[in-house]
Amino acid sequence: MATARQRLTPTSETALLDARLLLSFVIDQPTAWLYAHSDSPLTSEQTETFSHLIDQRSIGMPIAYLTGTRGFYHWDFVVTPDVLIPRPETEHLIEAAQTWLKNRQGEKLNIVDVGTGSGIIAVSLALLFPQVSVTAIDVSPAALEIAKLNAGRLGAENIEFRHGNLLNSLPSDFQVDLIAANLPYIDHDEMLTLEVAKWEPHLALDGGIGGLDLIRDLLHQAPVHLKPGGLILLEIGADQGEATQQLALEVFPNAVVKIQQDLAGLDRIVSVQTLE
Repeated sequence: MATARQRLTPTSETALLDARLLLSFVIDQPTAWLYAHSDSPLTSEQTETFSHLIDQRSIGMPIAYLTGTRGFYHWDFVVTPDVLIPRPETEHLIEAAQTWLKNRQGEKLNIVDVGTGSGIIAVSLALLFPQVSVTAIDVSPAALEIAKLNAGRLGAENIEFRHGNLLNSLPSDFQVDLIAANLPYIDHDEMLTLEVAKWEPHLALDGGIGGLDLIRDLLHQAPVHLKPGGLILLEIGADQGEATQQLALEVFPNAVVKIQQDLAGLDRIVSVQTLE
């Protein structure tokens, strides 16, 4: 463990934790088990696998891609380099959706998750509210396969998956109560300087110049499908609250548009509540 930590220290601020997580993965035991069995020897195969994972982590490969899973909300989701790694900030969107949906218990509702990626939003809401119908959309066929896999693993049966760009794959008469989206929102020029862009799919990160291209397009498509009284929930970048709020009001001038901060006090969710 000391050697692994030393190898990771130049590139990771959490070298010891990273080493423990990877060792736990290799031996298929919880990290707590390691403390009580620190002197347990590894097999030659385990040693080789652990060394390879440490090598990969030492060059920056994210832990989630090395272990193939990441926890989100109450569940573990399969992740691959085809999808964005789930972030805890997105849980704020789930909580906002929960609050809104709980006031509509018993209603037959349609939810659309746009840019579903690994399916964390669609699957979480489908599991929390099995009476609703969820449609998960992504432009990436590879991402859709991961989302389908997660839905099957976790038992979310009330989801339909659609390949398409934003809402373009929906029939023109398809009406929605809630549109949820964690779309790419990183500025194109800034993205090229970020470590995250070395590993995670650019398709899930690049929001164009200013970072708001896809959010703008989604808002302009939404009136065709959003029912009166419907809600839009958008995850945004920390400096995009006011700009996104203005974009929403241009499309829905009578809506109540609010900006919600995350635990760090940064803008994170924009909600667009339309009139009945």
